[in-house]
Amino acid sequence: MNIFAFVKRVPDTESKIRINAETKAIVEEGLNFILSPYDEYAVEEALRLKEAKGGQVTVISVGSMECLVILKKCLAMGADEAVLVKDLAHETYDGLRTARIIARTMERKFPNPGLLLFGKQSVGTDNSQVPSMVAELLGMPQVNVVTKLEIEGNRGVANREIEGALEKVVFSLPAVISAQKGLNEPRYETLRGIMMAKKKEIPTLSLEDLGLKEEELASNLEITKMEMPPSRQAGKIIDGTPEEAARRLVELLRKEAKVI
Repeated sequence: MNIFAFVKRVPDTESKIRINAETKAIVEEGLNFILSPYDEYAVEEALRLKEAKGGQVTVISVGSMECLVILKKCLAMGADEAVLVKDLAHETYDGLRTARIIARTMERKFPNPGLLLFGKQSVGTDNSQVPSMVAELLGMPQVNVVTKLEIEGNRGVANREIEGALEKVVFSLPAVISAQKGLNEPRYETLRGIMMAKKKEIPTLSLEDLGLKEEELASNLEITKMEMPPSRQAGKIIDGTPEEAARRLVELLRKEAKVI
């Protein structure tokens, strides 16, 4: 089975984000970038399916040449191949642009996929849109936010958590799956894997190679403003006896917070 995992380079979740108000974008200088955490679950699941059922795992990323770092990490984890689709546009926050590029990549370069695995969202934009859009563009069944996955032949069974319940979905392959935390525990790269990944060439595809023109990818999304959330005000400590503290708390809730 040909298994594909799609990954994104995102700012480290522990990074301090700064915003350039003029460009309406985050300041990348000094930021540490990592493989999006939810995408790690997708890669790990692809590797486990390969180990159990056989086949090949190909990891694909859309973006700049800097994405080669995360693709090397995926190779070190155990992926067989990695491909970079070069998109030199700065972060557009437009899931449909990315989905169109991925769909065209699959149609032109990988016409016989078995399973497409994504993280449920990237921790950069948090749109949770790309997996569903890719499934729609390719005409494939999809199951999102999956916490358990079983594949047998051309049929799959996925569990997904919904509010107050667990939903079980049966689907046919090829299909699109997006991974939720809990699906598995991603492995670390091994020293042997790191050394092998260093030697592997990662082919790159341009938008021209895919027959895509910029007008086909034109976005209907416009960022009008980007700003940091307001700073939290310092908390207050209420001293005194329990009775005094309770009276003071009620007074603050009524007059300052205005919630009662």
